Amino acid sequence: MTILYSMIDSGNCYKPRLLMAKLGQSFTNVEVSSHNGATRTPEYVAKNPNAMVPMLELDDGRRIAESNAILLYLAEGTRFLPADRYERGLVYQWLFFEQYSHEPNIAVRKALLTFPERAGDATPERLATTLERGNKALGVMEHRLLQGPFFAGDTYSIADIALYAYTHTAEFGGFDLKAFPAICAWLKRVETHPGHVPIEWLP
Repeated sequence: MTILYSMIDSGNCYKPRLLMAKLGQSFTNVEVSSHNGATRTPEYVAKNPNAMVPMLELDDGRRIAESNAILLYLAEGTRFLPADRYERGLVYQWLFFEQYSHEPNIAVRKALLTFPERAGDATPERLATTLERGNKALGVMEHRLLQGPFFAGDTYSIADIALYAYTHTAEFGGFDLKAFPAICAWLKRVETHPGHVPIEWLP
């Protein structure tokens, strides 16, 4: 059976769990937490030298790391990855945006404020920078969502899964989502989309 190595409280790990729930794909979840050093054990590093989760291990033993790469692999040939070339390009655009502009600020600021082991990194300067850049990322998302219901065309895709993962918990990082009404409306659309499961869900 397919194995997903993940952390229950990680947005990046939530992404493939959410997509597999929607696809009805069976998998075994193996908790590997960076909080207790499990991602840095020799056994895990032998599987993923980058010492991070999530990582997907296929039935034949091949592995894929990086959350958005896993989404692309799982979504291939499904309704969650558009067949239209331009809309597929938009999916890629938002996946890259999520990892370059969104996650490093919104997810990181939440981690700095909520994980005790990260408290030493929560300097005033870093908190200010991540707040400013995170709000800029939310502003870019707001602009897009004022034009359409989802990020890549008019239908739900893995671009929405990728951006939902950390946006829906952004307030724990001190972001005021009420300032972004189009994002708030989109969050409700995502949460009422068929097959949605919360971040705590496990198979």
